[in-house]
Amino acid sequence: MPLAPDVQAASYRLVPEGNRNKAQPEIPFASARRTAASSSSYDAKFQRVLAVLRSDRQLIADIKRVAARYKIDPIHMIGAIVGEHTYNYDTLDSAQSYYVKALSYAGVPLRFQYNGEPVSQFVQRPQFERCRKNGHDEDSNALWTCYENTWNATFRGKTVDGTRFPRLNFNEAFFQPLFAGQSFGLGQLSPLTILKMTDSVARQSRFKRLNADDAREVYQATMDPNISLHYMAAIIQDSIEAYRVTARVDISGNPGITATLYNLGDPWGRAARFRASGNAWPQENYYGWLVNDRLEDLKGLL
Repeated sequence: MPLAPDVQAASYRLVPEGNRNKAQPEIPFASARRTAASSSSYDAKFQRVLAVLRSDRQLIADIKRVAARYKIDPIHMIGAIVGEHTYNYDTLDSAQSYYVKALSYAGVPLRFQYNGEPVSQFVQRPQFERCRKNGHDEDSNALWTCYENTWNATFRGKTVDGTRFPRLNFNEAFFQPLFAGQSFGLGQLSPLTILKMTDSVARQSRFKRLNADDAREVYQATMDPNISLHYMAAIIQDSIEAYRVTARVDISGNPGITATLYNLGDPWGRAARFRASGNAWPQENYYGWLVNDRLEDLKGLL
């Protein structure tokens, strides 16, 4: 858990507020294509998300409550939701719509598999043996990150034991229930992210630990705001800790940086690369830039 404030002040450099880039970094083509297809604009989507959040006082209260449990500022969660629904998802109707979607799939049989082989069986192959050593198996985040890295290095786009594997990332190959997309719900979470964060959430909440054979429960955790808010908070908490431990900087006062990491993933690897880069401060991407640029609007929701 984070250190006491006086120890933090002596140990970490506090990342300044605001953006390091004067202009917004380039927005990926995929996001632009999705927005154009819906005959909308980024500003229109941003304003729509703000209006929905402003009208849903119960959701805002839940965000504040969960953020307090995970000892983070709720503005980080607001930033992640707004960023996802401005750039990576078509629209945000209401939290209630996600409850309904979660219930609609409650009885649907789901399995995380590739070519009929469950991922829990696939990762028993000898190539993944190192992931069950050196303490990786004692933490779900370390374990599933190791599985992901091993897939990318050893199987992705390669022929192994006579089988040619697709040039898909780990999440795309194994974790697309109903082929409905890669991420789901209010926080646009992937099943793989749920599996990574399940130990952290279980330690800090009343929810049980999940595994890859709990496909329906994992999918529900992505869709049901009662659960997914906890996973969002755990992701943000983990990003803050990664930069404190690895890069010795405190990003907890810069929602644009935490939003960037929420968007990109791999906070521990990115923290290590930032430290090796020699750059003075981590920089926001297009997604985090918007959060910092419109921070007063977002704070107004709280």
